[in-house]
Amino acid sequence: MNNSKKVLSALLALSLTAGFTACSSDDSGSGAADETTQAETVTTTAATVEINTETLAAEEEDVLAKAMEQLQDVELANKEIKWLAHYDLNPSGSGASKSVALEMFEKKYGGSIKWYETTWENRYNDLSTYVLGGEGIDFFPGDDVYNFPKGIISGMFEPVDSYIDMDSEIWAETKAAMDLYNFGGRYFNLVTSVTAEEICIYNKATIEANGLDDPWELFEAGNWNWDTFKGMLEEFVDEENDQWGIDGYWAENALLLSSGVPAVGAVDGQLVCNLNDPTMEKAMNFQYDLFNSGLVFPREQFSWAEQPAMMGEGRQLFYIVGAYSIQADPATWTTKIDPADVGIVPVPSPAGSDPYAAAKLNGFAICKGAQNPEGVALFAECNIVGGKDEGAKAISDRKTIDDFQWTEELIEQNNMINDLARQYPVVELAAGCSTDIASYTTQGGDNVGTRAAMHGTDWASMRESIADTITMLVDEVNVELQAKVAELG
Repeated sequence: MNNSKKVLSALLALSLTAGFTACSSDDSGSGAADETTQAETVTTTAATVEINTETLAAEEEDVLAKAMEQLQDVELANKEIKWLAHYDLNPSGSGASKSVALEMFEKKYGGSIKWYETTWENRYNDLSTYVLGGEGIDFFPGDDVYNFPKGIISGMFEPVDSYIDMDSEIWAETKAAMDLYNFGGRYFNLVTSVTAEEICIYNKATIEANGLDDPWELFEAGNWNWDTFKGMLEEFVDEENDQWGIDGYWAENALLLSSGVPAVGAVDGQLVCNLNDPTMEKAMNFQYDLFNSGLVFPREQFSWAEQPAMMGEGRQLFYIVGAYSIQADPATWTTKIDPADVGIVPVPSPAGSDPYAAAKLNGFAICKGAQNPEGVALFAECNIVGGKDEGAKAISDRKTIDDFQWTEELIEQNNMINDLARQYPVVELAAGCSTDIASYTTQGGDNVGTRAAMHGTDWASMRESIADTITMLVDEVNVELQAKVAELG
């Protein structure tokens, strides 16, 4: 750690209070194909750690100045960037917190963010209205699974690579993730951090009471995979004694992507339909086997709803969901697990494979007609520096311990899980291609597409019914996408 980071860590840990900025998670709501039905979910990342004072002491000013030496020394002609989202990047309310990224943006570049408020349901309609009306909206959330590639095809987003140096140290850790949104040699998402879309939550008390191996210990020993995952479920599940297996509305997607192959992905800038891929077949057959073995929680017996409270009651073994579900006051945790007993582990991958993970690419898309894309790029770099800085991490960790009752061990485990997602990211592009493709694959409900195997439909039959159609639709989107990218130059 260099001296400036040491000083920053010491001073900020003593004087500042961390917080988190709300953002949405597309994978937490219903399974309908229409994205407007998806529920909003508050999530948190270390990159959004906040400063709880509007005015910093002289010592703190000096320390932040040293940290900001990592940022570009440029003059920003236009100081304001226009942000359209259902949440604000500015602190709201009296005495509210300010992110380290925003503090840096203000002090380094004299920048400010103007928020254009929208709702989750209306975000794309409003984006279209503003873009077509020439309002000059600069940026939009980049982690929305419905953004790409259809936001490019519809002319809502511009390439970002003209505004950043992809070879700079700042972008080194997220460049591999940005490659997932590289179409025709152009990049379309300013990825500032990568986190796991889902984790596997368990109750340590339940594990101990049933004489099972601790999943995290299996992971550390290199033995956490589909086989050990299934073996634990087989030991635990007993419907007659009210003991259930896997819960989580998006467990199917998480287990599919843990194989390393999405239904629709991108290779060398071209969209690829993977429904006939043998690795995908293996993933679907594994899920079908879980269902036939009675290891999948039967939501149909419980009003078609998740029952995560069973985790705290020792009646359910695994809950696959985003980390956001326990990044809140424990009194609000739907799992109802005692904070001292909460356990987390990556969603398992096949034995012998790399530890692939469904990845959430946190960042920003630059809107068509943006008036200040340069300012957005600099703000994105402020987010990266704020998220990597040792002092910011120390604040974030203390906030997590104080507010969420996480242990230092749990924080470190979550960091490791997110690091795996950064190293082995897998992103599903089906929902971002079109509503039709989404409705046939990932978003059509429990008995449709890639969700159906885990609910009792054999993959061979499902694939036969949809593969030709999806391949045709993906090919059509590919033609449109490549034409648009060529048009952009």
